[in-house]
Amino acid sequence: MTATSDDAREALRQFRVIFGAVRQHFQAVEKACGVSGAQIWAMAALRQTPGMKVTELAQALSVHASTASNLLDKIEKSGLIRRERNAADQRVVRLYLTDAGEKALAHAPQPLNGILTHALDQLPGEVLARLNQDLAALIDHMDSVNAQDAQKPLSEI
Repeated sequence: MTATSDDAREALRQFRVIFGAVRQHFQAVEKACGVSGAQIWAMAALRQTPGMKVTELAQALSVHASTASNLLDKIEKSGLIRRERNAADQRVVRLYLTDAGEKALAHAPQPLNGILTHALDQLPGEVLARLNQDLAALIDHMDSVNAQDAQKPLSEI
């Protein structure tokens, strides 16, 4: 069964509402804190679990480890996080917020993990499973899909 033109237009309107809300939230974060929404989310994860490793943070943000590392480089240059090497094993790097990072988080609009992530976390399991199936079907009908985009923060796509 194929969708009617009206159904397709309604779906497009709903995507526009979602994208607009996400963009508006990212802009509010940037204005309030001077950093991106993805950076605030990373910092919030570090506040929740101080001493995370880069791979652990990447998993928490659902991004590739190299993406998390690049994100951290920017935050570190701003003085919002610090990296500490383990005395016993210099290869192990732990991540911590600085006082400036704590202050930036205090000024950040909620939710710190972004409005789309927050909304998805609120959905019942069966709704989320159905949404995942429906989005996969939509992606299957699209040309020029870059699967690597799934490992990037929305603010960087």
